[in-house]
Amino acid sequence: MPTEHERAAEQALLTARTIAVVGLDDRPERPAYRIASYLRSSGYRIIPVPKQKWADEVFGEQAYERVQDIPVPVDLVDVFVRGNETDDVIDDAIAAGASGVWLQSGITNDAGIARAHEAGIAATQDRCAMVEHRRLAGR
Repeated sequence: MPTEHERAAEQALLTARTIAVVGLDDRPERPAYRIASYLRSSGYRIIPVPKQKWADEVFGEQAYERVQDIPVPVDLVDVFVRGNETDDVIDDAIAAGASGVWLQSGITNDAGIARAHEAGIAATQDRCAMVEHRRLAGR
């Protein structure tokens, strides 16, 4: 049975319109690209936040260095970086006023997730947004 925080993160995923994908670049063989492509095909606007400069844009959207640099409101920050690199990403999402933070499968940061919760942000870890979206949307 999902916890209150997991339910809040699921709701943030379902109601999001704009998702910043941290770790997304233009390489189709990468998990971030495949999952972002799925989310895009499901109606989300995907904004890339590559951790290294692989591309200036992905899916026709300009890439940004940080979530705070994105000039439109971000509903959800989907994270594809190692757990030990997520503190700055979570703090960036909090500072940007994102509604949710989603650490993908295999990525955990208990203290960072707790900080997000304390800031009033829905957050989850070690879960695939694509898998959960399919389950929640009945796809």
